Amino acid sequence: MTLVDIHCHILPGIDDGSKDWETSLHLAREAVKDGVTHAVVTPHTLNGKYTNHKKDIIWLTDQYQQKLNEANIPLTVFPGQEVRLSGGLIPALEADDILFCDADGQYMLLEFPSEDVPTYAKNTIFQLHEHGITPVIVHPERNNRILKEPQVLQELIEQDCLVQITASSYTGLFGEKVENLSRRLIEAGQGCTFASDAHDLPRRQYQLSEAYDKMEREFGSELAEAWKENARKIINGDQVQMDWRPLKKKKKFWLF
Repeated sequence: MTLVDIHCHILPGIDDGSKDWETSLHLAREAVKDGVTHAVVTPHTLNGKYTNHKKDIIWLTDQYQQKLNEANIPLTVFPGQEVRLSGGLIPALEADDILFCDADGQYMLLEFPSEDVPTYAKNTIFQLHEHGITPVIVHPERNNRILKEPQVLQELIEQDCLVQITASSYTGLFGEKVENLSRRLIEAGQGCTFASDAHDLPRRQYQLSEAYDKMEREFGSELAEAWKENARKIINGDQVQMDWRPLKKKKKFWLF
């Protein structure tokens, strides 16, 4: 199995992911063991705690690739960012300080605050489209507002955003509610690929292969292969479409 990971925090000492080179090499070995051959390394930026600049990430990614090659770890890495929705996003974009999942600058990982989806999200997404960028909304299944009101995500998908679900959300490491919403999003086509979102933290290990195996059991091999291919399409800058529909309403159980 060969997999592409479009979202991980395995660069050392730059955010809340890997703390040092030893850890970064360990995480790379774990990625390879899980079937990953190519990864976009995506440190946080503009999230209020971390602002990682494009040039610094590119330099560190080059250093990482050299160390991977020296250690004979068969992982190819590309520089990227997990970009927090904020008032600084568009100015950073116009200052050429934003990195993408692909060389053409089409796909950008967009993160919301964990508790909410800001009211200006739609306007910012519109501006990103004006710049020729397709936002890839990361781990919406872990956003507390979307957990309570999944319709909020659908309104953003209607703006032609893509959606990436964390593999370990679907495998159950974040609890039953997150797992169930992940499954509902998959069932409704409101997602296009998994990513590891790997950190050197509990519940943040590589589980891509486990997620795809589970998807194959629950939804069939055709969908699992399509999601794997979508990750490859994203890093190549090829067109990705989500054939989505509204979520099915959850069943209610009445007590008499």
